Amino acid sequence: MLPGIGFSEILVLGLAALIFIGPKDLPMLMRRLGQFVGKGRRMAREFQAAFDDIARQSELDELKKEIEALKRSNLMTQAQEDLANAEADINSAVMRQSAEPSPPPQPAPPQVKGEEKA
Repeated sequence: MLPGIGFSEILVLGLAALIFIGPKDLPMLMRRLGQFVGKGRRMAREFQAAFDDIARQSELDELKKEIEALKRSNLMTQAQEDLANAEADINSAVMRQSAEPSPPPQPAPPQVKGEEKA
């Protein structure tokens, strides 16, 4: 129950309260003492709940930051992969064009002086 207070000490305190306060006012005093203890416990629970909420909120904030970092990292990785793919496509197209010999240019047909251009 209470640390360091046994049954005999509680009995002595109860007898002293009965003698000093009297049997008429003792029930009212005990009721008020119970209400006071109840209010104290309620305040302690609210205080603990507030700390728990703060802890949960800070954990959620950290998780949100981690998720955002992962999203940014994933988007950067995706963009890098897209750029690498585009570079590979361009390089392969250039290599194909340089590997194929281009046909020699065709000379323009000679024009005769008397002919009109269409």
